[in-house]
Amino acid sequence: MSTDNIVVAVEERQVRLTNLDKVLYPGNRTTKSEVIDYYAHIAPVLLPHLQDRPATLRRFPDGVTGESFYEKDVSRHAPDWVRTAEVATPNSSRGRDSVHFPVLDDLATLMWAANLAALELHVPQWTVGPRGGIRPPDRLVFDLDPGPPADLVLCCRVAEHLRAVLAEDDLTAYPKVSGGKGLQLYVPVRVNAPERTSAYAKAVAQRLAAQLPNLVVHRMTKAERTGRVLIDWSQNNPAKTTVAPYSLRAQPEPTVSQPVTWAEVEDCTTPGQLRFTPADTLDRVQDDGDLWTPLLDPRRACPLPRRASPARTPR
Repeated sequence: MSTDNIVVAVEERQVRLTNLDKVLYPGNRTTKSEVIDYYAHIAPVLLPHLQDRPATLRRFPDGVTGESFYEKDVSRHAPDWVRTAEVATPNSSRGRDSVHFPVLDDLATLMWAANLAALELHVPQWTVGPRGGIRPPDRLVFDLDPGPPADLVLCCRVAEHLRAVLAEDDLTAYPKVSGGKGLQLYVPVRVNAPERTSAYAKAVAQRLAAQLPNLVVHRMTKAERTGRVLIDWSQNNPAKTTVAPYSLRAQPEPTVSQPVTWAEVEDCTTPGQLRFTPADTLDRVQDDGDLWTPLLDPRRACPLPRRASPARTPR
C-alpha cells in the first residue's frame, strides 16, 4: 500500500489520509503529512477550544499559493461519525435555510479535517448544546487589525489600552496573536442575549477611537485605517467566526494563532517577537501548557455591564 494514501485507526475510528507528500506551504516545503502531525500533537490543548463550536474550515487543496475556500456545510461528504450541528442561515448567499457545520471535538474528526487541507479552523463565540441548540455567547472578542504602515507592535500598544478599559468593567482579557499581522483579545463572559456582546464591544471601540484618534479607529473604512489600528468589534456578530487558538494560518510558511502572555505583549517591540511556527507552539505548550485554560472555566465568565466605562489611559 502506498504510504501516500493510508487508513489509520484514531480512537476507534477509521480515518483515510491521502496525498501526504503534497506540499501545502511552499515557503519551507511543509507537506500535508507535517500539517496532520502538528494537529495530532497540538490536539490536547486545541480540542477543548473547539468543543461544541460549529467550525468553518478554510481549505487549501493545492496549498497556500493555490485557491482556497471556506467550507461550512459538510453534510455531503463527512463520514457518518463526524458530529455536525445544523445551524440556521437565513441570509445565505446560496439560498439555504440551514447548513450542517462540523464540530471538531475529538481527535479523529480533527484528523479528518486536517486531511481535507483545512489549514485554518474558525469558530464562533458561542456553542451548541447536545441537541444542537445554540447557546448565548460565552466569549467576547476584539480583533485588532493594523492598517499599513502600522503593524503588530502598534496592535500591542492598543491592546494595553483596551486591557485597561476592560479592567475598569471587571473584565479580564486574554491575548493571542492572529498568526498574521494582528492581535486578538478574548474575554470570558456570561450574557442572556446574543446581541449584548456586539453592543458592548462597539461601545468600547468607539470610546477608545474617540480618546486615541491617532491610534485607533472603529469603522471598517480603509481610508481611515492608514497607520492606525482597527478595533473590529463586529466579530461578535453571531454569524461571524474567528480563527481558533493553535490553528495554523495560511502564510507563505506556517504560522500559528498563538495565545501569548501580557508580559509578551508589553515587551513586543518588533513583529517578529510574536511570530510562532508550529514547532515553537509545541515547545511552548510542553513548557507552559495552555495559556488559555482560564477561558475554559465557566467560573471565569463575567456579566457585561450595561454600559462600557469611559476609557482610561494605562499608567
